[in-house]
Amino acid sequence: MSNAYRSVAVHVRAPGKINVYLGVGPRHDDGYHALATVFQAVSLYEDVYAHPSDGFSLEVYGEVDVTDVPTDDRNLAMRAAKLLAQTAGVTAGVHLEIRKGVPVAGGMGGGSADAAAALVACDALWGTELGPLRLHELAARLGADVPFALHGGTALGAGRGDELTPALARGRFDWVLVTSEQGLSTPEIYGRLDALRAHGEALADDPPMSLEVPIAVLQALRAGDATGLAPVMFNDLERAAVDGRPDLELALADGVRFGALSGIVSGSGPTIAFLCGGPEIARTVQQELQATGHTALHVHGPVAGAQLIG
Repeated sequence: MSNAYRSVAVHVRAPGKINVYLGVGPRHDDGYHALATVFQAVSLYEDVYAHPSDGFSLEVYGEVDVTDVPTDDRNLAMRAAKLLAQTAGVTAGVHLEIRKGVPVAGGMGGGSADAAAALVACDALWGTELGPLRLHELAARLGADVPFALHGGTALGAGRGDELTPALARGRFDWVLVTSEQGLSTPEIYGRLDALRAHGEALADDPPMSLEVPIAVLQALRAGDATGLAPVMFNDLERAAVDGRPDLELALADGVRFGALSGIVSGSGPTIAFLCGGPEIARTVQQELQATGHTALHVHGPVAGAQLIG
């Protein structure tokens, strides 16, 4: 490690994600659930700027509502910076400037993208040169979605979602995202799923608890076949997310009615991801959804993970 501290800011960009497939196992004694998921990184980004500083501080702004984003040690990016400093024996600090483009508490891993970007940015700022393997290890300690934000692309996630295996995804997949002003708490959604299952109210067509991603999902991704992927997308958390949120059910119906191949709640929600048959169809679906009062964004995937911009 060179520890040659930079005197100018470092800029890193990291993407949000959608869960094309998300199978959730029973709750373990440690509070976590085993997952079988397929992540895809999409073209909605978080920008993190790491400025030289003697201490640790953080500011947040962006194109989305950041009112509820903490700027202290509750912020995953701040924890990432401090963890890297502690691990590498860095005595300098950092001022993190975060420009958010991913919805807050929207099930798209925006906070995880911030943490991944902070790891890469601070590694460059401080010249610690930990390398991809060590950065992945630190990312996994921070949260289940952070390693994927580091790598991007399309990947299978096992364990808590942090045991990643790259998945081949040919071509481009076009998505229309419907965002919500009211976020959802991931722990609360998992808790609601547990409660629904405990009362025997989980969907009858839940996947088996073997926690394997169906071959049909991987085949469609490998072939770049949006039409084949649409009917096999699945999210175990969707029932819990739409429980008490009828607006999400209405939005899911609207997107398909306007021409999307299929719609799915992303992660723990409330963001909805509609898979479309190409860019032109996606733009039409986006416009129709906007015309009916939804906030809709056209994005595509897969895209790269956290990248040094400058």
